[in-house]
Amino acid sequence: MAYLALLEDLENRALRRERIFKERADLLSESRVASKQIPIPQKHTDGVMPGFTTDVGARDSTHQSHPSAHLAPVHPGIFGHRDISTRDWRHMRHFTADTKQNYAGRQHHQQPDIKQGFHAILGFPNIIGAIDCTHIIIKAPSHNEFSYVNRKGLHSINTHIICNANMSLLNVVGRWPGGTHDSFILQNSSVGVHLQAGAVEDGWLIGDRGYPLKPWLMTPVANPRTPQEQHYNRVHARSRSVVERAIGLLKGRWLCLSSAGGALQYKPEKVCHIILACCVLHNLAIRHGVPLQEPPRADEPIPNAEHFPLPNAAANQTRERIIQRL
Repeated sequence: MAYLALLEDLENRALRRERIFKERADLLSESRVASKQIPIPQKHTDGVMPGFTTDVGARDSTHQSHPSAHLAPVHPGIFGHRDISTRDWRHMRHFTADTKQNYAGRQHHQQPDIKQGFHAILGFPNIIGAIDCTHIIIKAPSHNEFSYVNRKGLHSINTHIICNANMSLLNVVGRWPGGTHDSFILQNSSVGVHLQAGAVEDGWLIGDRGYPLKPWLMTPVANPRTPQEQHYNRVHARSRSVVERAIGLLKGRWLCLSSAGGALQYKPEKVCHIILACCVLHNLAIRHGVPLQEPPRADEPIPNAEHFPLPNAAANQTRERIIQRL
């Protein structure tokens, strides 16, 4: 009878296996940490990016007179900037500080090809890159939430991009909250610092009216009065549109960066990593001719109005020479 009762209990799952308690290892013990049985997270100092420079490290912006001076970088102290090649892609999780090199020196050997690529569009001379910023929409962060609100009232990371005529990315700054102005990001980037110091004498970036006119940064004429100035603005707009198309291609290929894909549901620090990873893959796709399945989706531009001081005489003279040359 006892045997039949046992079978009945097993049938009805009335019996439970006796619980066995094992000794649990102390995961935080010094001996296990010392023997490297537990991976210890390391703070990274420089993003490894193939084919372009990254400048997403912290710079001291607390003493700037700019209205955006109170804004701190999203990811202070995590990234630096350096040039790397495609073979370094496998080392993306390993970072090395390299702040002594500058943009002009690293890109000097590429400048003739970059200038030739832009000149082939409509004849604008000596362009070393087209610059613009784009906003990556994120969920409202829990810390310093107000600084991430852009001019459209959305939370975002304002990402600065410089590209060549082939829409390959030359420089990316992805560390500033959405409330930061485009010109402030350039001013506090390694590219802006070195160009301001005169690192490039025979070339300039081209940007929209969101940037001030500099001898190394050509912007449109605010109120063109002569046919030459109107022609300059047309050529400038056509040449600068390359960076807009590059941003559209980047966001069209990686919809997580596009507003069409909704807001990224991560902390700002992780969003910075996502942005840079997508930029890496963008360059690889351009280099290897990977087609885009759908046409790029253009984001609605965000107003970027700001009053700049009058440009200096050197900047005006440089632009006037270009106008006469065109």
